[in-house]
Amino acid sequence: QVQLVESGGGLVQPGGSLRLSCTASGFTLANYAIVWFRQAPGKEREGVGCISSADGATYYAESVEGRFTISRDNAKNTVYLQMNSLKPEDTAVYYCATDDARPTCSGQYYYTFEYYYWGQGTQVTVSS
Repeated sequence: QVQLVESGGGLVQPGGSLRLSCTASGFTLANYAIVWFRQAPGKEREGVGCISSADGATYYAESVEGRFTISRDNAKNTVYLQMNSLKPEDTAVYYCATDDARPTCSGQYYYTFEYYYWGQGTQVTVSS
């Protein structure tokens, strides 16, 4: 069955780094776009970034561009979210998502689409 599992969250100090992983089972991750979302308490879920299949093009929210990087390791069926220069406002539960009908991110519109498959989320807390 199709499943996504996030890992790598934790507590870090401002300015620190974390690498989140999104590992897929039941399908070949390389064939699909993978989207990272995050949601903080009391706030709406927001798109963080997306990586497309094939060319691996990436897109990021303005709030994280230059600090976060999404990459693929197709041999491990895993997508990573490398987060550097973390800020307290990055604190949230981070989710990865995908959909059978979405091989690409559709540019900066990735966050506007529905995604059928979601991971359980991993908590990232940035605090002194």
